[in-house]
Amino acid sequence: MVFRTNKITNYTKIDNRFLEDKNISLKAKGLLTLMLSLPDNWHFNVNGLCLLCKKSKNAINNAIKELKDNKYLEVKKTYDENGRFIYEYIIYEYPDDPKGYLDLL
Repeated sequence: MVFRTNKITNYTKIDNRFLEDKNISLKAKGLLTLMLSLPDNWHFNVNGLCLLCKKSKNAINNAIKELKDNKYLEVKKTYDENGRFIYEYIIYEYPDDPKGYLDLL
């Protein structure tokens, strides 16, 4: 038996396809779910994800690598106005439909 709450506020709507993907681990699915639950303008970094997940940098980096290898995540390295490295995280709910076009059909 499953007991669910009435979802009016503070919930996340996600596509189930990545949860059913046998190519990624439970750890990677959990990280992707967390990342999708955060606001669209969230600034991701490994240290912040470590704090949110209570996991080591190594664990987060392994999950990130798994998501990148399976095309759920792109990380682009650029520079800020002071010449420092910044990383842009591009997150996909479904790797074969990165722009969400299937939702429009």
